[in-house]
Amino acid sequence: KYPWLMLYLRADATEGFNGGYHYNGRGIMRKLPESPNFKVKLTLNITRGGGSNSQFYLLDMGSCWKNNGDPCDGDVLTDVTRYSEMIINPETTSWCRADNLVSCPPYHVSATGEIIHRNETSRFPYSAYHLYCSPGNAQYLEKPYDICDPYSNPQAQELVQLLPHTEWAVHGYPERKGEGWVGDARTWELDVGALSSRLYFYQDPGTKPARRVWTSLNVGTEIYVSREGETAEWTVSDFDVLVPEDDIDGNHSSY
Repeated sequence: KYPWLMLYLRADATEGFNGGYHYNGRGIMRKLPESPNFKVKLTLNITRGGGSNSQFYLLDMGSCWKNNGDPCDGDVLTDVTRYSEMIINPETTSWCRADNLVSCPPYHVSATGEIIHRNETSRFPYSAYHLYCSPGNAQYLEKPYDICDPYSNPQAQELVQLLPHTEWAVHGYPERKGEGWVGDARTWELDVGALSSRLYFYQDPGTKPARRVWTSLNVGTEIYVSREGETAEWTVSDFDVLVPEDDIDGNHSSY
């Protein structure tokens, strides 16, 4: 029902769950990045974008925690896969709009920490989001809401899909559509930890906030079924996940 071709270069945890999988992984990240303190550096050269239905991710981050904030434990009825992706295909539009609040997160957190609700039409940055959808096992969702498709993972999932915008540019992400796309190869240093700490993810009211420990980081595209064949081609180099190393005096950290 949801035919996608998924093509990623992905760094996963060396053990435990990663991405949308509820079994033990065998990745390469020995020290897992945790919001708000990590960065990702990569050089990306896209030569063929994959057409209008290509959701090309400058970066896709994935993790898993329960709606009460606890880490996932393999129970597919209560585990929730959490994803956020920065889509840089300039043909990808914003489904989150003032007249379509169902595709927006309930609120946006500004770089200064201010909470802006999605019904504040003069202030909410609708064009910063492609779409948001909620986990199907959430019990206290704010209306209106849309449930993420239940076919892509063994458990419920939650998606926060972003588009180039000034809101994210403060963290090194593209500011305008077309930046980093075909013909505009770039080296990016993304403050993923800072950005990811600002994103809305559902959690049951009154529960302790989940630790946002990211077990998967990837770059690449998902191409939705098209009327004709599509081709995506890109080169990734210098793909580094930078996590802080505490200074010996314990007073500060460096990457």
